[in-house]
Amino acid sequence: MFGGLVSNPINSPHLRKSGSRPVVFDTGASELGVSSEEDLLHSIETNEMKGSVAQLSSAAIMPSPLLLWRFKVLLFFVWGFSCCKIGWDSVMRMSADLRDLFLYEAFLYYNPLLLVVNYDGLALGINLWVFAQSNVGYAKIFDLDQSHLTHREIWKCATWMTIVVPTSMTAYLYLYSHGEVSLAASQPVLLYAAVAMTLIFPFDIFYLSSRFFLLRTIWRIMFPLQAISFADFFLADIFTSMSKVFSDLERSVCRMVHRQVATIAWFEADSVCGSHAVAIPIVLVLPYIFRLFQCLRQYKDTREKTALLNALKYSTAVPVIFLSALKYHVFPEKWTNIYRPLWLLSSVLNSLYSFYWDITRDWDLSCFTRIFKFSKPHILSHMLYGRKWVYFWVIGSNLILRCTWTYKLSAHLRHNYLTVFAITALEMLRRFQWVFFRVENEWNKMNKSNIQLAMMDLPKEEEKLLDPNGHSV
Repeated sequence: MFGGLVSNPINSPHLRKSGSRPVVFDTGASELGVSSEEDLLHSIETNEMKGSVAQLSSAAIMPSPLLLWRFKVLLFFVWGFSCCKIGWDSVMRMSADLRDLFLYEAFLYYNPLLLVVNYDGLALGINLWVFAQSNVGYAKIFDLDQSHLTHREIWKCATWMTIVVPTSMTAYLYLYSHGEVSLAASQPVLLYAAVAMTLIFPFDIFYLSSRFFLLRTIWRIMFPLQAISFADFFLADIFTSMSKVFSDLERSVCRMVHRQVATIAWFEADSVCGSHAVAIPIVLVLPYIFRLFQCLRQYKDTREKTALLNALKYSTAVPVIFLSALKYHVFPEKWTNIYRPLWLLSSVLNSLYSFYWDITRDWDLSCFTRIFKFSKPHILSHMLYGRKWVYFWVIGSNLILRCTWTYKLSAHLRHNYLTVFAITALEMLRRFQWVFFRVENEWNKMNKSNIQLAMMDLPKEEEKLLDPNGHSV
């Protein structure tokens, strides 16, 4: 009734998966092996042909990197020309008496971000590029992890900021000149909010580890409750060069909070956000106070008198800032006869003391450094390495720029925004070249300490080898 088992043919289509090739089996074992090998070779050849065709097609579709770079440069110049043209036409639409005041306000909002982009982007990227080309291990000095930003990534961020900030400024000028005051006032507010949100964004995008490292270092600078690392006081030193930037940021945020953007309320010097506000010298002096507290903390940990002398250097900047601010709060005769000579004396003292400390302590130019000796021959290393004029230029320019930076902290040039911008940019240049020798000097100290530790451990190892009772060979 049930009968026997019915077997389907081996080459039955029901035994094959959909889309597969039909398999034909012969009774000969040799023929079976040959056919399977032929099928395998055929499939390999087919895959290789498909891969080569795919590579050729993708190579034919993708343009060359040089062509892409030229296209990007062309777009950048078109964008720059468009911003300049729209901004110039917008400014020319205003009346002559309002033009200077409005440009001063617009410059106040966008000047700090432009300076930060130029230094933190372009200059710092060049510093890291030179360190990468030479034998200076900056990642070890700053205790950076493997995911730290390279000079290429820093330049990429600076490029985007260079596009975003002038675009917002152009929109601000255009909207205000065409009567859209409320929309114009929203442009710097949106820009500042976007920058702040990008820094504190808690998700793993936009270089989260680097942003966290920066924010943590800033927190350690403001509250030096722990041992001071090299990254802490290095960034704090850079902040002293950016004190004018922080002052402009404070004035800009103050006007945004009090809704004085694109209005004439801020023209009054004695207003809450005016040029005579007490907050201006306070913000100017804060980076020096932070650095002073770091030196005191370092003295507490190490008991080195050098830290106290360094703290004294930063304390000399306090009279310069507050004496210059007194010009707006005392009678002109009293300023001319009493406070101005004191301001000049404190300025000379601060400039000379800071210059001496740069040369003898931060750079240690008692023996010439080797920062421009690249690991591989480079045109820059041939131009700069071992040239005496490099050190003469660094020493001379550092002295001159130290004096101009101290003078810029005074109240005399507060309203001449173009001069202030030029001096601030020159201070960024001084700090840019200061970084080379400061970091390289720290690298030399680390290498010297490592060699000393190795020499101290060497006799202990020899004693172990010579000890007859020990088991070490």
